[in-house]
Amino acid sequence: MTVSRRAVLGLGAAMAALGSLPYYAGAVSRPALPQRRTPSASAPDVTVNLLAKERRVRLFGKPDFPVWSYHDDILPIIRIARGSRLTAQFKNELAEHSSIHWHGIRLPNAMDGVPYVTQPPVQPGDSHTYSFTVPDTGLFPFHSHCNTVEQLGRGLAGALIVTGDESRPYDADLLCVIKDWRLDENGNFIDFTEDSGAAKAGTFGTLRSVNYKQTPMMAAPAGGDVRLRLMSIDNSRVNLIGIRGAEAAVIATDGQAVIPFPFTTWRLGSAMRLDLCIRMPKPGQTVHIYDYFAPEPVLLASITAQGPALQRGAFDPAPLYRPDIAEPDLANAIRRRIEFSATAKPTPNLIELPGGQTMNISDSLCLSDKTFWAINKETWPEDGHQRLPAPLLNLVRDQTYLFELVNTTPHMHPIHIHGHTFLYLRSNKTSLPPHYADTVLLKPKERIEVAFKADNPGDWMFHCHIIEHAETGMMSILRVT
Repeated sequence: MTVSRRAVLGLGAAMAALGSLPYYAGAVSRPALPQRRTPSASAPDVTVNLLAKERRVRLFGKPDFPVWSYHDDILPIIRIARGSRLTAQFKNELAEHSSIHWHGIRLPNAMDGVPYVTQPPVQPGDSHTYSFTVPDTGLFPFHSHCNTVEQLGRGLAGALIVTGDESRPYDADLLCVIKDWRLDENGNFIDFTEDSGAAKAGTFGTLRSVNYKQTPMMAAPAGGDVRLRLMSIDNSRVNLIGIRGAEAAVIATDGQAVIPFPFTTWRLGSAMRLDLCIRMPKPGQTVHIYDYFAPEPVLLASITAQGPALQRGAFDPAPLYRPDIAEPDLANAIRRRIEFSATAKPTPNLIELPGGQTMNISDSLCLSDKTFWAINKETWPEDGHQRLPAPLLNLVRDQTYLFELVNTTPHMHPIHIHGHTFLYLRSNKTSLPPHYADTVLLKPKERIEVAFKADNPGDWMFHCHIIEHAETGMMSILRVT
């Protein structure tokens, strides 16, 4: 494929700005991204009602599929302008407690939706209000942070699209939410996790979907430039996204603008997002979206070119406005090495009793002592939200930190930080331009350097977003004070 000379030169400039500096000391240059213009008027605030319950709907060939959702639109999509206030009035009508985590949003700690850490869990029949101003444009998932492997596995999630980042309108804006489902041959749910999966790459689903449909067909103007927003809300699977039938360029990662660069393939782990600009082909032709991370390519969705062909000239993707995230002060960054590993034994949960006897507190609290994963040799205990461990790191507010993320395992780990956004700097295995992200995919034996300014106070979760990995040890807290 080809992209414009402007895009290629912009990518080279960004790489040079970082690559020539030891440990990337100094400011980051983003010469090709336009500065956001100040809006002339305030956009309206948005209030939504989100009711978590089981809904029986026609889905996957079954007339009464028991999906768990927040809305009668089983995959709710909230659109709001950057800088506006979102108020979500949440009621829980499930038979178990729940919450809503607003993934990737740099919001106040009390609104983050993590039970026992930022709020009490919302019990059956109870309500909770989330209200915050959205500071960043882009695409963000929201989902339960309670019994996540099952609640997310049953469909309890949605998409938040924050507008206001386009320097030039696109001809269409399409969303692809990628998710597996664990179903048997009759379309009934099966176990959401198995030890053999949790201890390796995750327990994969048996049915693939995009927007809760199997291989959906979408449409876009022939010859037009289309913004394609891709997001995974799968519990485990890492997709290797590829496009056939169209020129494409990357324009945003995890919702944050990058200098447009040529798209070939991209590994999309759980909760990660990727925005592409694709040039639609001639009328009647079709663009195909594939997952290549399989023995044979898996078709996820298709886009048909409709209507008379638009005349858009050479493919020259319009850049988005540059992110408003505080630049890390790389010259004065504090460096920390964080190792993600397997653990050969569970975290000890023994306490001494009078007379020299011991008791396993996991038994007394009905907790499991099963752990497979660790961060810096520390494991998050099962049901750890109810007996919180000490923070992995205590960070000083407004200080820049450079994390060296090290994967010592033979499996991939999408590493997510709450309340902040990383600047991806470099990897020992992958050549990618610097970009902002809130979830960074660590490949086996990979070392990635990321930096961020710890400017959002509170206790923030820091974990692998393969849900089974987090729930079997690979989760911790970063405290910013």
